[in-house]
Amino acid sequence: MNILLATTEAVPFVKTGGLGDVAGALPNELARRGCQVSVVMPAFRHIYQAGRIIEGVDCYFDVPVGSKSIRGRVLKSTLPGDLVTVYFIDQPTYFDRDHLYGVGNKDYPDNCERFVFFSRAVLELVRTLKLPVDILHVNDWQTGLIPAYLRTEYADSDAHEHIASVMTIHNIAYQGRFWHWDMLLTGLDWSHFNWRELEFYGDINLLKAGIVFADAINTVSPTYAKEIQTPKFGCGLEGVLQSRQDRLRGIINGIDESEWNPTTDPHLAMNYTVGNWRQGKSFCKASLQKELHLSPRLDVPLVGMVGRLVQQKGWHLIIPLLESWLQQSDVQWAILGSGDPAYQGPLMELASKYPGKIGVRIEFSNALAHRIEAGSDIFLMPSQFEPCGLNQLYSLKYGAVPVVHATGGLADTIVDHTPDTAASGTATGFAFSHYSVEDLAGALQRALDVYRNDPAGWGRMVETGMLQDWSWTRSAREYQQLYEDALRWRRGNA
Repeated sequence: MNILLATTEAVPFVKTGGLGDVAGALPNELARRGCQVSVVMPAFRHIYQAGRIIEGVDCYFDVPVGSKSIRGRVLKSTLPGDLVTVYFIDQPTYFDRDHLYGVGNKDYPDNCERFVFFSRAVLELVRTLKLPVDILHVNDWQTGLIPAYLRTEYADSDAHEHIASVMTIHNIAYQGRFWHWDMLLTGLDWSHFNWRELEFYGDINLLKAGIVFADAINTVSPTYAKEIQTPKFGCGLEGVLQSRQDRLRGIINGIDESEWNPTTDPHLAMNYTVGNWRQGKSFCKASLQKELHLSPRLDVPLVGMVGRLVQQKGWHLIIPLLESWLQQSDVQWAILGSGDPAYQGPLMELASKYPGKIGVRIEFSNALAHRIEAGSDIFLMPSQFEPCGLNQLYSLKYGAVPVVHATGGLADTIVDHTPDTAASGTATGFAFSHYSVEDLAGALQRALDVYRNDPAGWGRMVETGMLQDWSWTRSAREYQQLYEDALRWRRGNA
C-alpha cells in the first residue's frame, strides 16, 4: 500500500503539539510493516533546525490561488531511520516566517491563502513526481481542502482518480474558519458553498470540507470520536459528524518508545525498568528535586505537570487547587509549561511564595519533560477536553501514576482505581468525571491515600501501567485497517 501523509508538523522538523508526534512516528511504523510511506509538509523556516539533510528536488509547479498563480518548489529529506521520505513544499512568502500559524494568540491574516496553496501543491506534487499513492492521509484543517479537491477539480485526473483520502481530526476546536469571500481563493465552484459542504454559519470551514469529502475519517481516541458527535464537544460540527458516523473511527495515538522509554532515556539521572523502578524513580526524584530547588525529601509525594498553559489543559482548576494545597498539604509540585500569561503569573507567584514545595519552569524543555515524568510519583492531567493525550501514556511508561479528568483519550487509557479494579490488578490511575476543583482535589486525595497507606497496591498500579503496550505498533495496525476500508469505500463510490 502506498501512503502519502500530508501534515503541517512532523517530529523532528516541526512540532507544536500531538500532530507533530503522530506524523513523525506513525509513518515509520507503517514503513516497518511493509507499506510504502512518504510525508509532505510546508518548508517552514524551522525545518532547518532539525539537523537532518535537506536537499532540493528538480521539481517546480505553479498553483492557482484565487486570481494569482504561485510557484512552488520541492525539497526532500527523510525521517530518522531513513525509511520514510519527507517532501517539503517551498514557498518563502507563505512559509519562511518566525511562527507556523500566527504570532501570539493571533493567526496570520493570510492563513486561508497559505493553506489553499499547500493543499493544491500536495496534489501537484503527486502529479509532477508521478508518485504512486493509494491513500492520501490528511491531518487537521490545514489540509482539509485536499479531500475536496480530490472529489472535484482532480476527480478526472489520471494521477488522482484512484486515490482514497483519510482525514484525521486531532483537535476539533481548531477548524480553519474564514470569511465567505475566501471561497474565491480556493478556486472551488460557489455551488460547494452550501450547508452540506463548505459553508459554516456564513463562513467557509476547511475542517468541515475534509470531513464531508474524505472517504474515511478518524480522530485520536474512541471516546473523543463519540464526544465530538455531541453539542458539548462538537464545536458546531456535531451534525456533520453524525451524518458520517459510519465512516468515523477513533484510534488512540501511540508513543515513540525510541524516545520515551525509561530503560534507555538519555535525559534521566538513572535508567530503570519495571524490575527496579523503585530504585530508579527514587534516584530520578532526588535529581529532579535538586534541579527544581525542591526540598530533598524522598518521603514526600511529588506531583508533576507538563503542558501548554491554556484553559483546555485545566489550569483554571489547578491554580486554585495549588493555592489551597500549598498551604495545607505536605506535597511537592514540579511544573513545566508556557502559554497564557494569565496562568504564568500566578504560577510564578506561588513558586516565589512557597520555595522548596513547588518548582515552576515557564518554558518548553523536552529534556526536563522526560525528567519530570521519571521523577514524579503522580502526574496530574485534568484537561477540560483531551482528544487523545500523550503525557498520560508517557506517565504510565515511566511509572508516574496519572490523575486525570475522564474525557476523550484520558478516559480510554486510564483505568480508575476502585475496589474492584484494585482487586483485579487492572487499575492504572485515578479519574474524576465532574469537572470542578472539588472533584479534582478528591481524585488527587484518593491517589495520595493509596500512595501513603497502601505501598503494595501502589506498586501493583505502577507496574500494571509500565507493562502496557501503547506503542505505535498497535496504532499502525488500526490505521492499516482504516486505509483498507477507505479504499473499499472509495471503489464503491467511484
